[in-house]
Amino acid sequence: MADTCVVALDVGGTRMKAGLVGDGAHVITVSMYDTGREDGPGAVTERLVSVVQRLTDNARERGLRPSGAGVVIPGIIDEGSGVVRNSANIGWRDFPLRGHLAQHIDLPVAIGHDVRAGGLAESVLGAGQGERDMLFLPLGTGIAAAMIMDGRPFSGNGYGGEIGHMQIDPKGTVCGCGARGCLETISSASAVSRRYSERAGAETSAAEVARRVQTREPLAMEIWQDCTDGLATAMLAYMSICAPAQIVVGGGLAESGETLLAPVRAAVERRMTFHRPVRIVRAALGDRAGLLGAALLGRTA
Repeated sequence: MADTCVVALDVGGTRMKAGLVGDGAHVITVSMYDTGREDGPGAVTERLVSVVQRLTDNARERGLRPSGAGVVIPGIIDEGSGVVRNSANIGWRDFPLRGHLAQHIDLPVAIGHDVRAGGLAESVLGAGQGERDMLFLPLGTGIAAAMIMDGRPFSGNGYGGEIGHMQIDPKGTVCGCGARGCLETISSASAVSRRYSERAGAETSAAEVARRVQTREPLAMEIWQDCTDGLATAMLAYMSICAPAQIVVGGGLAESGETLLAPVRAAVERRMTFHRPVRIVRAALGDRAGLLGAALLGRTA
């Protein structure tokens, strides 16, 4: 009998990562494709169908037997029904994506949220391997989270995990969601870059701000302090309610390693009282977490 594999797609607003994943989470092939959102949501849907069909054919040409497909995207995703409630990056609203794909693909299909899928992968294959109560917190352009509870991602019908929109500063910057002072206006990679650049009068990346923190530049340290304090506040709120044993921090900002994690740990430990002790660690799977999470979902489709 031919070895099995899963077709996995991690779809972003601009690019999608797609590949074949075999047993043991072995990535057999991986390629990048343009999402094509500038052509409208219908064109994105057609492209998804085309990519899945192409990968399915490729698997069979390799002598593999594709057993399912997993597709993960950003937005409000109801995994149970396979409906995209709202994906602003792509333009879908109340779109039955799983049902549509099933009409065009001869494989069972699972639909998921990109960050929850990444959190599932980190809990099964990565830094949180074996941990049943965990928060996965990727810090990139925005901030979302995957809540792993009793070994399962918690969805809340697609609305769970939006920790980036926890209010940290009621008088702060207006967020893209319409509220003021959300966590992602202070502690995302884009926020660190924006806040430093506005003060310095020159465009500066979050990675460069992190490097300047290491040289103890005062402005960089001030922006970084706000960032790490915001993260500590959000983590403590989550710890008070959900009591994770581990918080796995990923995304572009986590590339700064202990420059970020050490002050966050210190701030959390300084403010803990009754809370369950928590390990705060860096994610292990990098930018393949979403793809591997899609593959895990695809195996259960």
